Amino acid sequence: MPSHHTHLPSSDPLHAHAVGAHVAGMDVLSVLAGIVLALYFVGVVRRLRRGAPWSVFRSTSFAFGMGLVLAALTPPLAMLGHTDLRMHMVQHLLLGMLGPLGIVLGAPVTLALSQLAAPSARRVVRVLHSRPVRLLAHPVTALVLNIGGMAALYTTPLFARMLHDPALHFAVHVHFLVAGCVFSWAIAGTDPGPARPGYTHRIVALFVAIAAHATLAKVMFAYGFPRDTPFDAEATQDAAKLMYYGGDLSELVLAIALFTRVHAKRARAMAKVPAHVARAG
Repeated sequence: MPSHHTHLPSSDPLHAHAVGAHVAGMDVLSVLAGIVLALYFVGVVRRLRRGAPWSVFRSTSFAFGMGLVLAALTPPLAMLGHTDLRMHMVQHLLLGMLGPLGIVLGAPVTLALSQLAAPSARRVVRVLHSRPVRLLAHPVTALVLNIGGMAALYTTPLFARMLHDPALHFAVHVHFLVAGCVFSWAIAGTDPGPARPGYTHRIVALFVAIAAHATLAKVMFAYGFPRDTPFDAEATQDAAKLMYYGGDLSELVLAIALFTRVHAKRARAMAKVPAHVARAG
């Protein structure tokens, strides 16, 4: 039976050791994220020195997204995310939704390809067009990985087990980050990749994701998920509210990015239409 504590007890030496192991895992991820951020801006500087332009928006978006990821992985949020369910949900939103969207809009693959020698770039492009990546980049697959992963974590014993298993905790956070990036890329990414379904299919997938995410948050609120944890009902309901409203914010930004791409595509198509035809239309 769950006890009635909003926070996990910090006086238990075994618990303190577990928290330390969890935070150490987050430190590894934060170092990797910092290296990726540094490499991105090295690539931007090298590109600009060659006289090739690079969008300020992309650089700002990538820096903002990686900043959110680093905020989720480094103390104090990394420690609070393990001992307070509400802070865990904030960490989840930064790491699995808002951060990945900023990263994807920064077009890191495009930047990386511009830094590689032609043979290496061609090999990367072949991988991006391979069958496994084509399956992974499909909006339906990305949707299942993203929302399905959340449902599996919060409505099964997986979350309770994660609190005491640093390796599982590490794997879950990696999944959140990767699944969030893949979903954002599948819906509104500009980086090269396999042929994806048209914008109509992506819009449908996005709205299904919005509905599924809201439904999961409501189920958590109404039925007290995740269960068998040391967190009380108030903390559980607060976490569900954060998931609901934070998810709305993230998906609104993703929808803006998607419809901006739709508008840009239509504008490019209209630019190719002769003026007299456009006027007649």
